[in-house]
Amino acid sequence: MSDPAATARNRALFAWYRRTRRDLPWRRDRDPWRVLVSEVMLQQTQTSRVAACFEEFIARFPTPEAMAATTPDRVVRAWVGFGLGYNTRARRLHAVARRIAAAGWPSNAADLMTLPGVGPYTAAAVASIAFGQREVAGDTNVRRVVSRWVGRPLQGRELAAEAAIRSGAQTGTWNQAVMDLGATVCRPKPRCEACPVATWCLDPTVYVAPPRQSAFAGSDRQVRGAVLRVLARTDAADTAEIAEAASLPRDRVASAVASLCADGTIESVRGGLRISRHPAG
Repeated sequence: MSDPAATARNRALFAWYRRTRRDLPWRRDRDPWRVLVSEVMLQQTQTSRVAACFEEFIARFPTPEAMAATTPDRVVRAWVGFGLGYNTRARRLHAVARRIAAAGWPSNAADLMTLPGVGPYTAAAVASIAFGQREVAGDTNVRRVVSRWVGRPLQGRELAAEAAIRSGAQTGTWNQAVMDLGATVCRPKPRCEACPVATWCLDPTVYVAPPRQSAFAGSDRQVRGAVLRVLARTDAADTAEIAEAASLPRDRVASAVASLCADGTIESVRGGLRISRHPAG
């Protein structure tokens, strides 16, 4: 099954993308490690913040083998130092590097999803961009754009099916072009006058907002991040020292320390606590 308008729409979309594509550092080649690292970073962090630190992070860990050869605390320290947030991603990335270094790269989405912390979207992005597989990466932008093309809100399997009909053979390029279109033109409040494919859009008003994230200020997530920032600057510290350095109540720090120990991000040692040097899993 194919969309009769897909060829014309994709021709216009790709021409627009070639003219206006965002110059993002991970797009300069199709190295799977660079693609994977960028997708993990972008899961919960703004594109501008990732772009600002991506090359320096890659310079420290240029290959899966290079990352696997170091201890996870070094990866976490770098991650925290760049302010990327959601710091458990750093430990999962180290675990992924160890798997790839030991067994090689999976080249399709199903096998990529066996890597620690790699879900359907990240697997599809890596498979399509790095390995040329016909896998649609259904992020928020793709969902909004394709829903408007079809004229109704889409998600899950229906979104995947409708996107697959429209993506064509160059799925990696299509994924990136639609992501850029959603990020810059087909936003929640669309700029239809600037859209290269407005002719093929059934309803530009279709939009279902993603669930709102809980407030960061005062959250447990904020306290966890503060604990890790303190530990990233020292070899070890106890709860009282962390609370003083972070200017936080000791009970909030103790609760954060307990959760960080439980998920393996930090560990107890003589002299207090430190970022864990033991690999995940």
